[in-house]
Amino acid sequence: MNKMSLIIAGTLFLSSASLSYADVLSITEPSYSTPNSAEGVLRPVQGMTMNDVEQKFGQAESTSGPVGDPAITTWTYPSFSVFFENSLVIHSVVTR
Repeated sequence: MNKMSLIIAGTLFLSSASLSYADVLSITEPSYSTPNSAEGVLRPVQGMTMNDVEQKFGQAESTSGPVGDPAITTWTYPSFSVFFENSLVIHSVVTR
């Protein structure tokens, strides 16, 4: 009986010790801002036309849209994507 009590007490002790263990993780806030320059990724800016973008950056690898009202079109390049409202750039983002 004494041996059984020691086994149960030991099991409870080990299980409680393993439950109280925790890792401490330190995560810094990620920065997703990539400069729109030669040091970062050069990409279209707001207000450029589709024609301006095609002349400066060439033909896109793929396109999708127009979708919705106002019409939103997306052009995808190797390192960034461009979003147009009708025929004007509203945003460009770096592909991760």
